[in-house]
This record gives sequence, structure tokens and C-alpha cells, in this order.
Amino acid sequence: MNKNWKTFLLSQQNSVSDETKIAFAEAANSGENSIYPLTQFAILSVMGKDAAKLLQGQITCNINDINEAKSSLAAMCNPKGRVIATFLLVKTADAFLLILPVELLETVKKRLQMYVLRSDVKITDVTDERCLLGISEPEKPDHAFLTEIQKDIISVNFSGSTRRKLLIADTDNAIHFWSEQVDSQGFRVGSSDEWRYLDIVSGIPWVTKATSEEFIPQMLNLDKLGGISFNKGCYTGQEIVARTHYLGKSKREMFLAECQTSALPEPNSSIVNRGSEEQEVAGKVLLAQLDQQGCKMLVILQVAEPTYDNLGLQDDTQAQLKLLPFNT
Repeated sequence: MNKNWKTFLLSQQNSVSDETKIAFAEAANSGENSIYPLTQFAILSVMGKDAAKLLQGQITCNINDINEAKSSLAAMCNPKGRVIATFLLVKTADAFLLILPVELLETVKKRLQMYVLRSDVKITDVTDERCLLGISEPEKPDHAFLTEIQKDIISVNFSGSTRRKLLIADTDNAIHFWSEQVDSQGFRVGSSDEWRYLDIVSGIPWVTKATSEEFIPQMLNLDKLGGISFNKGCYTGQEIVARTHYLGKSKREMFLAECQTSALPEPNSSIVNRGSEEQEVAGKVLLAQLDQQGCKMLVILQVAEPTYDNLGLQDDTQAQLKLLPFNT
């Protein structure tokens, strides 16, 4: 995280940080509009005349569809079609930016670097040079992943029942924008965990170290989110991804669930079907976040099962899962 940005955040309402999580002792303002520090994400820059060609051979979306007005979710897979990481891909005038969880930054950087060889490509961690923040407003959302640049701030629309935007800015612009929204526009200050909750209920499938190389892209609903191109040509893992698409529906799919538990379920922890005789494992937790009503989580479940009336967490015998519609 940029040091000046961290210092600024720490000066706001006695915030506390463990580098990837920022919370605030007291919420500034109480309006419906909110602003969030997105310190759980890192930024990887891929630039050079061969950058598009390199990415086209390694990621699930079509790089030719990405421009300064349109971003996309995407994934990088291993040769078996398993997702190493998911990310938001953003195009600037001179580079592609991959927005992804901090914990997978080095994994993705090293993986891409393997394929550079003699290509004109430079791969750089620019997390310390740019700041990430989010805003949510109770207005009708615009089309997902539309992108615009205003006053040197890149803004990317996120899907959801309310308008959400992820913003990329240098430190000075980030501080100025934050101060203007909070001091002049009355924005409420939210935590990074709140944004994670909004991602979960909107069905944004962030992969972590615990779930890396566990699922193919369709299991994460990336096809439904526009993050997979089935006509772009070859890329690492493409054969498995395409075969799943053309031979029929994936055997597993991502769902939104909630349960009452005080302990946050760990990514990749097991979900059991208590309605079966042997309480067999029915799926896995992708990501979870506690809220005032309990716990919301993204779960990967077998879709062949006709009903899931009695799902629970393997590590919590009291927690019963209820499946919910996504906030889209």
C-alpha cells in the first residue's frame, strides 16, 4: 500500500489497519452514499508492444474486447483449466492493469513472467504508485464494467442492486477525491470488509490462496459475468474450459448463501448435505464475510442435486445454510 495513502487513511477517524483491512472507529457522516478503502487489492501493470499478445494467451477473456471504456473480469488458469486467480482487467493508454487480491499478486506476476521470454513486455507491481477506493450510491446501477476517466481517476462500474464503482487514482487525486466526498458530499466512510461483503452478495468471485487452482472458471460463474471468451483462440487451460462449455453445463456452480455463525468460515472449507445419509460433502466455501445478520458467503455446489434443503458447514454442526438470489 502507498505509504502516503496509508498515512492519510490512518488519520481519518482513528482508522486501524493490518495492511489489507481498514476499519474506522467511528463512521464519518450517516448518508446513503458510502466510500471505501480497497486495501485488500493489489495492482499489476502489464505494458509494452507485446502486452496484449501475452495476456491473450494466458487469460480467459478476449483482450481485443478490452479498451479504455470497457473493463472485464477474467481469470488465469493452469494447464488443467483450474483458476489460479481472478482479477479485474482495466485498459489505460499505455498499459493493462490487473486488479487482484494482494495475496495472489506474486503468484500471478511470476506466472506471467514465465511467458515473456524475448517479448516486449514489462510486468510491474504498481500497488505503491496507485490507490484503490470504492463508492456505492443508492441509484440505479449502470452497465457492469463500463469504464471512464475523469480528472485522472479511472472509474469502473461494478454490478449490483445499487451503483458501485471501483476507482484507481494516484495518491494526491485519491486523497483529494476522498476528502471531497466525505467533507463536502457527506459520504459515509465504510470499511474494506464492507466492500468485500458487497462483492459477495453481487457474486464477484475473488479467488484466494486457499482456493487457487481448485475450480474451473464456469464453477465461479465467470461465463455468466462475461469473463470468458469461447471464440478467442488458445490460452493456457482453454481446452478444458471449452470442453466444459461445448459438452454441457458445468457440474458445479457458484451460489450465494447465508448462515448464522459467529466464526467466519475459511475459504475452501467444506459444505455438507445433512439431508444425505452419510452427510456427504456437497461443495466448498469460496469466500465469506460476517455482517449484522450473520454470515454471507459464496459457495461452490454440485448442480445435479435437485434440492439443498439441509446444507451445513462441516466445521460448525449448528450452522445451517440458506441459498439466496444474488443482488444483481
